[in-house]
Amino acid sequence: MFDQGHDPAQPFDHARLLDVLARADTSRLIALAEGLLPSLGAVEVVQSRTGLVMLPMRDTVQGTDFHLGEVLVAEAHIRASGTEGYGMVVGRDMDRAMAMAVVDAAASLGQTPQIRAFVHLESSVLAAADKARLCEIEATRVDMETF
Repeated sequence: MFDQGHDPAQPFDHARLLDVLARADTSRLIALAEGLLPSLGAVEVVQSRTGLVMLPMRDTVQGTDFHLGEVLVAEAHIRASGTEGYGMVVGRDMDRAMAMAVVDAAASLGQTPQIRAFVHLESSVLAAADKARLCEIEATRVDMETF
């Protein structure tokens, strides 16, 4: 899953950071962002909007990609302290997208122990939630015999 054997003292790569932030608990993410804001100084909001993005899927039989449909997302892009931050989340929660962008910008300046601890905790929570969901799905599996 997300955090098998990862040392919380080690930094996360950018893709992993954004993945965890996009799925993190909203209230904890916003609290983290509010704590990091003073260290960023003046923040310029480059973009803050909702929109639709295409959801790509892969046909596992033929191995071809296709678009399943559109998904509503909230997107935020900021500049602060000579760096940029970006956040995109499913739905229209602009506060959550902006919090993600703030944490991304702060992380690009150096992943503080606070950010590393947050990502480590959220990774563990998300891994447990993913495992529980997979167990629920597995419980619905039906084995059929072919005659």
